[in-house]
Amino acid sequence: MDIATVIGTVVSTQKVVSLSGYKLLLVREATEGSSDRPLTVALDTVGAGEGETVLVVRGSSARAAAGLAQVPVDAVIVGIIDQIDREGRMVYRKSDVGAEDRAR
Repeated sequence: MDIATVIGTVVSTQKVVSLSGYKLLLVREATEGSSDRPLTVALDTVGAGEGETVLVVRGSSARAAAGLAQVPVDAVIVGIIDQIDREGRMVYRKSDVGAEDRAR
């Protein structure tokens, strides 16, 4: 699994039938120390939105995790992250994201 941030949506009116009804989101990997992180289009199975930090699975794991064996998909969002703790210290909490903007 990878940690990524949803940075936008992807609209595709012409696509294979098995993708119909699914929301496609543009995500950027949350890689430390890199400002040039790759972008990925991921199928959303959890109702994620722009700005959220999410869990992404790829390849055959993506199809298996979401019950999408017959869907031609390589990346699937399978979770929205609420909190990340590393080495005994909280490094991310969803409720803190945008708190500064709400305080203004």
